[in-house]
Amino acid sequence: MARLLRPLLRGTTYTRLLHLWVPMLVVSVWLFIDMSTPWIPAAVLVPVGLIPAVRMGEGVQARLLLTPGEQDSGISVNPSATWRDRLRTVLWLEVRMGLGAVAMASCVWLPALVYELVRIALGHVPDDAVPLLSEAQPHWVYALLVPLPLLALYGAVVGLGELVTAVARRLLGPSAAERLAALEERTDQLLERNRIARELHDSIGHALTVAVVQAGAARAAGDPEFTDRALSAIEDTGRAALEDLERVLGVLREADRPVSSRPKLAEADRLLESARTSGAKIDMEVSGPLASIPGPVSREGYRILQEALTNVLRHAGSVPVRVRVEVTGSRLALEVRNPLTAGIPGPGRGSGLRGIRERAALLGGRARTGPDEGDWQVHVELPLS
Repeated sequence: MARLLRPLLRGTTYTRLLHLWVPMLVVSVWLFIDMSTPWIPAAVLVPVGLIPAVRMGEGVQARLLLTPGEQDSGISVNPSATWRDRLRTVLWLEVRMGLGAVAMASCVWLPALVYELVRIALGHVPDDAVPLLSEAQPHWVYALLVPLPLLALYGAVVGLGELVTAVARRLLGPSAAERLAALEERTDQLLERNRIARELHDSIGHALTVAVVQAGAARAAGDPEFTDRALSAIEDTGRAALEDLERVLGVLREADRPVSSRPKLAEADRLLESARTSGAKIDMEVSGPLASIPGPVSREGYRILQEALTNVLRHAGSVPVRVRVEVTGSRLALEVRNPLTAGIPGPGRGSGLRGIRERAALLGGRARTGPDEGDWQVHVELPLS
C-alpha cells in the first residue's frame, strides 16, 4: 500500500497534472465563446506547431513541469530546425491537448461520481449531476463501488502524467542533428579536460622536479653560495609554475578564453635556464625560424620539450642533454637525448611519455621515446600545416 501511495506524495505527479491542464484553459475559454465548434482549438494548433520557436517553448515547459530537477531529461529546448521537427511539434500539441481533456474530465467527473456513490449509500436520492446514477435507488451496496472511481482517478493522475512524459521525450526529444551536435560538444569537452590535465602535469610536474633536484643538490653540496643559487632557482621556477597554473585555471573559469597566452617554443629559454640551474648540462641547437611555427604547434612543442626535460631531471639527474629543434617548410622536428641510466623507464610507461605521444598525435604528428644507441631519446615530428 505504501508503494502504491508513494507517487501521490511526489510533487512531480502534480506538476505533470498541471502541465496537462494548461492547454485546457484555452479550450475552456473557446467553449465559453462557442460550444458548437469544440474542434477549433485543435485545428489552430496545426499552424501554431509549425512555428520553430513553439518547440523551444514546449520543451522549456516540459522540462520544468514534467521532469523537474532531472539533469538529462531527454527533452530538447531548441527551436525546430527541420520540417520533421515541426511536424513532431504539431503532433505533440495535439496529443497534449487530448491527454489534457482526459485528465480534466477525470479530475472533474470521477470525484463527483465518488460523492454521488457515497450519498446514495447513505440513503439520499441521486440528483442529475451524474447522469450515470440518476436512476439509482438508495442502498448501502453502492458503498462497495466507491473504490472503483478512486482507482480510476489514481490512474488518471499518475498514469497520464507518466504517459505524457514518455510522449514528450519521444516527440520533443533531440533530433538526429541535435544528438550529433551534443556528441561533438561532449567530445570537445573531454579533449579539453585531457588537455588541461596534460597542462597541469607538464607545468607543475616540471616545477616540482626542478625544486626537488635543487633542494637535494643544495643539501648535498653544503655550500652556502650554491644553496643561495638553488633557492633562487626554486623561487623562479615556482613563480613560472604559478603563472602556468593561473593560465590553466583561467581556461576552467572562462570557457571562451583564448589559449594564445600559453608559452610558445620561442620562449624555451626559460625552460633551459631552469634545467641548467638544476645541474643539467644542456646543449641546444636550433635550425630554422621558431617565430614562423603556427601557434598550436609552437605551444604543444613547448610542452613536449618541458616534459622531456622534466623526465631527464627526474630520472637521470645532472647529465648532459642534447636538444635539437629543426624547422623546415612543412614540419617541426624536436629531439631530446641524454645518457641512458638504469632509473629511466622503458618505452610506453609513465604518464609524461604518454602525454608527449598524445600531443603529437592530436596534431597529426608522431613521437618516439625510448633507448637509442646508449641514449634515452625523445624524438617528435609535428606537421606545420
